[in-house]
Amino acid sequence: MIAETVCSAVSAAGLGIAAVTAYRRRFLAAARIAAYSLVPVALVMTGIVGWLTRTAFSPTAWAGFGLLGCAWVLFAATRAVERRRGGTRKERRAAARAAAQDAVAPAVPAPSLGAAGRPAGSTARPSATPASRPAPAPRAEEDFSDIEAILKKHGI
Repeated sequence: MIAETVCSAVSAAGLGIAAVTAYRRRFLAAARIAAYSLVPVALVMTGIVGWLTRTAFSPTAWAGFGLLGCAWVLFAATRAVERRRGGTRKERRAAARAAAQDAVAPAVPAPSLGAAGRPAGSTARPSATPASRPAPAPRAEEDFSDIEAILKKHGI
């Protein structure tokens, strides 16, 4: 009963403000204010206000809202953990199987060189220079040279 009275008073005040706005020749704003003013009375007439008042004072309804909040928190927490781990358990197992199948085979060793410095069974003339060795792996200090250059370029 009180809610219906308050909604009616709010609507009447809003319609009064709309009338004053229309008197000032701002018809578009007045129409918008009138539309907003009619919403509380419409909510009372449809029964939504009665439903809200019954829900607001019902401990069972509040317990239900609490359970909905708990469920939402659980869903959000499991999604966050799932994203950190990199997908669901089924997706991780499938990725592990794919990685095992796509494993790289060991490298084939280079052909053995005979005493003359040529591949075994080769009829080619021996070369004057020994076979070239692979370049030594870069030292740890050389790995950061390009990073240092970028930092110097930006003045850091």
